Amino acid sequence: MSLALLDNIFWHSLVGPQAKFAAGEGVARRYARGFSPIAAFADAGQPDFAALLPYCDADEHFYCDGWSGPAQAGWTIERESTMFKMAWQGATPASDEAPDAIALGAEHAEQAVELAALTRPGPFGLRTIELGDYFGYFEHGRLVAMAGERSQAGTLREISGVCTHPDVQGRGYARRLMAKLIRRQVLRGKTPFLHVMCDNTSAHTFYARMGFAYYRPSVVRIVSRR
Repeated sequence: MSLALLDNIFWHSLVGPQAKFAAGEGVARRYARGFSPIAAFADAGQPDFAALLPYCDADEHFYCDGWSGPAQAGWTIERESTMFKMAWQGATPASDEAPDAIALGAEHAEQAVELAALTRPGPFGLRTIELGDYFGYFEHGRLVAMAGERSQAGTLREISGVCTHPDVQGRGYARRLMAKLIRRQVLRGKTPFLHVMCDNTSAHTFYARMGFAYYRPSVVRIVSRR
């Protein structure tokens, strides 16, 4: 199993299986407005931000993966951190551990954005749940936990947007939702993977115990136009 596509997964996704969700041309792509604000480049280490300029607004912020050089003219680095890329190496879950989870659709998008804004699982937009299968748990009509799929390339399929409202943590919602997605992906011949911030030790310990293995660390930045 080759994991090389993970080195520049968003680029391979945006020029491949998710091209219909992309904006840009040449050596630069971004998820279209309304999706997760992520930009990707053919050469992740030397991104051509000038090529991206016609496809972004002055007030937009983008996440970039794998780039550690100086800011280019007209752009500001708002934040820099490091994340781990992790890929599934565990056994296939024997059964669906979240049969009662609700499939999320457009009617749930606003609640999904609100939950993501509260729990901060990573870049998330109103249309992010269109990028794959998303499932959630509700209590009294309120979305309290969710997990879903974001980028994909080759046989790799990302698990993303994993979050639980603070009021209901400790009930195993995240683990059950992830196990559901993992089982579905593996049975389709896919290899699940995810991103987790290096300083979120509790999360990557949890993912490692589930069956995810470290692939490599990567610089992640948030950038904006000046």
